[in-house]
Amino acid sequence: MEAGEVDGYLLKPMNCPMHIRIFASEQRSYRDMPVRLAEFGTVYRWEKSGELGGLTRVRGFTQDDAHLFCTEEQVAAEVQGCLELVKIVLRTLGMNDYRVRVGLRDPDSAKYVGDPAQWDRAEAACKDAARTLGVPFTEEAGEAAFYGPKIDFVVKDVIGREWQLGTVQVDYQLPQRFDLSYVGPDNKPHRPVMIHRAPFGSMERFIGVLTEHFAGAFPLWLAPVQAAVLNVSEKSEAYARDVTAACKAAGLRAEADLSGDKIGAKVRTALMAKVPFLVTVGEREAAEGTVSVRPYHDAAADTLRGGMALDALVAGLKAKADARWHPVA
Repeated sequence: MEAGEVDGYLLKPMNCPMHIRIFASEQRSYRDMPVRLAEFGTVYRWEKSGELGGLTRVRGFTQDDAHLFCTEEQVAAEVQGCLELVKIVLRTLGMNDYRVRVGLRDPDSAKYVGDPAQWDRAEAACKDAARTLGVPFTEEAGEAAFYGPKIDFVVKDVIGREWQLGTVQVDYQLPQRFDLSYVGPDNKPHRPVMIHRAPFGSMERFIGVLTEHFAGAFPLWLAPVQAAVLNVSEKSEAYARDVTAACKAAGLRAEADLSGDKIGAKVRTALMAKVPFLVTVGEREAAEGTVSVRPYHDAAADTLRGGMALDALVAGLKAKADARWHPVA
């Protein structure tokens, strides 16, 4: 194909049909239920150019997509489990400023498909599950997917904008349209219920909102680089490598800046990158087997500051990382 030529475009469905085909690939028993399938799947939306923005609105993105096939009796427990998973994700990352939206069908709209009685049961299951969260939620007509109601976690970022991230959706329609079934205890075929689950939603959007949430200063356990090792001169370069290796051996993400820049410039570079801990070593530290530690969040640095033994630094960083410590949490 010549450069600049376009072979053509094809519509790519969501990931749902692929998981449906996996479920349908063999006979299922009620003893197998629920069947849970998950993947990081790429999806696409042709957003208008004026709607695009950084990582928060893109044309190609990745979903932590999962589909749970269950019996109708299992719907309530499965939905509740999905909601608890989303809560764990948000709580772990300190993203506690969010609201819960239960999306229901609009009775005056023709976009919704399926039996009204099934919709009633699905909406009741979503409302019941939302009540178990212990946080306020709103019921919003017209926010349901065309195939079923959903529960969305709408997170507020640092400047007050709201982003829909995690979502859980109850679906009676696709199992019917794809003629899915499992063998019940009566040896007869029964229709499963399908639950769509994405705790993060769009991974790209989640990372964008998370970056803004921490203003780029990620917690120690989450930071891409947890410790920047800075040597004062060439004479302490070998020791800086040893310090970096000791951190890495403990499972820490450490990088050494061994450039020819002056130590002040190295410190500025590491501070601009918002590395949680800056570890400076010179000839004296090399001779004594110590390090000089400067935390990025100076006011709440606990005991990891100033001069200390290398072993104490590694143990302290490891303990804080394992505890998911963050000074502003």
